[in-house]
Amino acid sequence: MTALRAAVVGHPITHSLSPLIHGAWIAAAGLDADYVQIDPGFDGLAVFIEDQRGGGDLCGVNVTIPFKEAALAAADEVSDRARLAGAANLLLFRADGTVLADNTDGLGLLGAMAAQAPGFDPRAGPAVILGAGGAARGAAAALVLAGAPEVCIVNRTHERAEAIAADIGSPVIAVDDPRLADANVIINATSLGLNGGAGPDIDLAAAPKSAVVMDMVYRPLRTEFLQRAAGLGLRTVDGLEMLIRQAVPSFEAFFGQAPPAGVDVRALALKAIGECA
Repeated sequence: MTALRAAVVGHPITHSLSPLIHGAWIAAAGLDADYVQIDPGFDGLAVFIEDQRGGGDLCGVNVTIPFKEAALAAADEVSDRARLAGAANLLLFRADGTVLADNTDGLGLLGAMAAQAPGFDPRAGPAVILGAGGAARGAAAALVLAGAPEVCIVNRTHERAEAIAADIGSPVIAVDDPRLADANVIINATSLGLNGGAGPDIDLAAAPKSAVVMDMVYRPLRTEFLQRAAGLGLRTVDGLEMLIRQAVPSFEAFFGQAPPAGVDVRALALKAIGECA
C-alpha cells in the first residue's frame, strides 16, 4: 500500500492529464505515493466525499468539471481564494474527518501568463472572461486579487454571469457585449473549441495589439480561438500551461514538497495529446 494517495475527480475524467503530470513528479521525487483518476458519476460527488471523511485512502483530490462549485459547498473550511471564486479545484481530507477546499486555478492562470506572455500586468486594463462556470469564477477571482481594474463576464446565459458578478463584487461586471477596444486580456473559459471545434464567436480584431488572449481548452493545444488571435498578432497563452501551473500548488498540498526540478511535464503532456512543442 502506498503511503500517500491523491486523485483527480470529474465526470467524465478519462481525458485528464493530471495523473500523467503528478505521476511524473512522484516518480522523479522517489515518493511512496500514487495519483489516480476517479469518476464518481454525475451525481456521486457528495457520496464520494463522505466516504473519504469516513477514513478513505486519499489525502486529497483535484476537482474538475462539473464538480468545482459543489466541491466548495461540501467543504468544512474554505480558503479565501476559493471563497472569492465560489468554486474549488482542490480538496484536502484531514485525519479528523474535515475537508478543506482551495482553488489553485487562479494561480495556474497567472503562472501561465507569466510564462507565455512575459510582462503581462493584470493591473494594466480590463479583463474579459468568456464563460460563467467554475473555471471562469476562478479566473475572475484571481484577476481581482491581482489588481485588475475591471473584469467583464460574458456568457450565453446572462444570469450566470450576473451571479458571478454578484458573488465576487466590484470590479466584476456581467456584460452581453464586451468592450474589446481597451481589453488587457481575453480568456476563453468555455468548452468551445474542445477537440478542434470552433471557438467563441467574438471579434478579436477589435482588441488592441497589446492584448493577451488565453484559452483554457488544451485539446487541441492551438485552438481555433488561439489561432485567430495569433493571426492578428496577439500574444497567446494555452490551457496546458495553466493546467501544469495549477498542479504545482496541488502537488505541494498533497505531498508536502514542491515538484522536483528538471521534469519536463509539458513535453510529456504534449506527447500524450499528440501535439508538437
